[in-house]
Amino acid sequence: MKVLLLGSGGREHAFAQKLAQSPKVEKLWIAPGNAGTAACGENVNMGVLEFEKIYAFARENQIDVLIPASEDPLVLGITDFIQAKNKENNTAIKVAGPSKWAAQLEGSKDFSKNFMKKNGIPTAAYLTVNQENLEAGIQFLHSLKAPYVLKADGLAAGKGVIITNDLQDAENQLREMILQKKFGEASSNVVIEEFLHGIEISVFAISDGKSWKFFGSAKDYKRIGEGDTGLNTGGMGAISPVPFADEKFMQKVEEKIVTPTFNGLQKEGHSFNGFLFIGLMNCDGEPYVVEYNVRMGDPETEAILPRLQTDMGDLFEAMVHSDLETLNLVFDNRTAVAIFLVSGGYPENFEKGIRMEIPEFSDKNVHVFHAGTKNEGGQILTNGGRVIALTNLGEDLESALQNSLQMAEKIKFDGRYFRRDIGRDLIQFQKKYAKPNG
Repeated sequence: MKVLLLGSGGREHAFAQKLAQSPKVEKLWIAPGNAGTAACGENVNMGVLEFEKIYAFARENQIDVLIPASEDPLVLGITDFIQAKNKENNTAIKVAGPSKWAAQLEGSKDFSKNFMKKNGIPTAAYLTVNQENLEAGIQFLHSLKAPYVLKADGLAAGKGVIITNDLQDAENQLREMILQKKFGEASSNVVIEEFLHGIEISVFAISDGKSWKFFGSAKDYKRIGEGDTGLNTGGMGAISPVPFADEKFMQKVEEKIVTPTFNGLQKEGHSFNGFLFIGLMNCDGEPYVVEYNVRMGDPETEAILPRLQTDMGDLFEAMVHSDLETLNLVFDNRTAVAIFLVSGGYPENFEKGIRMEIPEFSDKNVHVFHAGTKNEGGQILTNGGRVIALTNLGEDLESALQNSLQMAEKIKFDGRYFRRDIGRDLIQFQKKYAKPNG
């Protein structure tokens, strides 16, 4: 089959690498891609939101499967757009992604909260606030205990969440988000949430519209500083699987969250096709939903996909042809640790165009995923804040982390920075639990 993959980050490089290994994939294009994806297929100079161009390219090149890997095209309705074009022009391009309606699970915090409430899915208490009920929002803040959680309703590139221990600061931030549009239109509505105490975990599922399967677990690390300090980022690293995601915990996730989610979508007449990311909080062994995403996470993908042993071409073929029940999903039982190397100054001001030294790694357990890179005249240069994700597989979390750190040291560019504690907080759980489920 011929595949067009949309995106340019580490997640897309991880997808491209797996797709390129599949005998099912005859030809792979990546739009716009990066210096790493160019080694897996053909990069196309086309933006992920240029729907007309994407369809024209897909039609001209007889694309079988379109994979929108990031949230923006999905939330803005690329699946609906392609399906409408298929009807209009008698084409048969399959999209591995949910409808615009279902993508509201990620595109609107208010929508997802209402969906959870309607379907009895455990989540934190909340109130959605805008200019009209701002004072009610202030009163709701006063009814909560610190820390206080404020979330922009719309997409804000993973940075629309504020957590503060100070009530006055929470009030000020709420007014700034709504009245001064701190996150643009994304914060026209703000969801105030009760703070959940526990340990975060990301659980993934894939669905073909009729059935679903778990697609691994991971834990990502958002803060720039070690010990989860400093500013939020797009993600500084991830580990997979999560040690405390044992059979008992995952059974609760299935029964209380994943099954009610897919059943709820079907009841609304909107079956889900694609990847579902469920951000959870493990509160004393009980799972609560923090957020939904309607695609794979980044950097979680860079930790999960190196463990995937099932052919990626088979996976997408089953997903878009509603044949997921027959697919045998197999993952490597070892632990993967992904570490992001970022530009100096990130997540604030940083330089681009810095020359990089990336050695060839002969060890098949080492994976180097390009994110913010570009190729100029055969030289790899930095082209973003998060530059390279380096993943290593190990027999346990500690060995995988040490191996990843050793490999990360070998990649050089001025101002390079990476966290050295990715997954270290979970080593205690790996000693306590048997093999995790996912």
